[in-house]
Amino acid sequence: MRVTKNTHACIRFEGDASGGVLVVDPGAFGERNALDGADAVLITHEHPDHLDVELLRAHLHRHPRTQVYAHPDVLKHLPGSPVTPGDRFTAAGFTISVHGGQHAEIFPEIPRIPNVGFLIDDGAHSVYVPGDSLEVPDATVDTLFVPFTAPWLKLSESIDFVRAVKPGRAFAVHDGLVNATGAKVYDGHLERFSGCEYRHLPAGSVLP
Repeated sequence: MRVTKNTHACIRFEGDASGGVLVVDPGAFGERNALDGADAVLITHEHPDHLDVELLRAHLHRHPRTQVYAHPDVLKHLPGSPVTPGDRFTAAGFTISVHGGQHAEIFPEIPRIPNVGFLIDDGAHSVYVPGDSLEVPDATVDTLFVPFTAPWLKLSESIDFVRAVKPGRAFAVHDGLVNATGAKVYDGHLERFSGCEYRHLPAGSVLP
């Protein structure tokens, strides 16, 4: 599969055999063309940095056959197919399993919302996209997208998450809230302590 890391939380998957295009979390921080050619869209949760509702509605108006998969709470805002942890389905030629359940705690006084992670598999390689959660899937993960910085996250939690998942390699995601100086500090620690190959790619990069 061809995997492109877009701005902040958005990730694009293109199947080698199927030619299908799958987009995860096209949010308001990302590219306006993030959904171009999408056969299916996965939404981890409803926060605007992961879901630009108007962008997706406009895409669905032009391309009504695009499939959308999200937790039922997210589908209050959009048409689509509801998914919850434990589900398994096929979209755009990929096999998807659903994990997690809740968004990580931001602050005790802020209500937690549903968040689902997606393990995306093309039969040869698996990629886990957790959204805003550090839920460890009960599955083998070849490539992990590890949340990099957020109001709900500290660096040691990112490192512990990678160590718990034990992927073959990890790439930073959710990185739109940090400047270059901060990113250099975070990257140095993740490179040293995560226990696997780790890289932080610029937006628009195709995974090696």
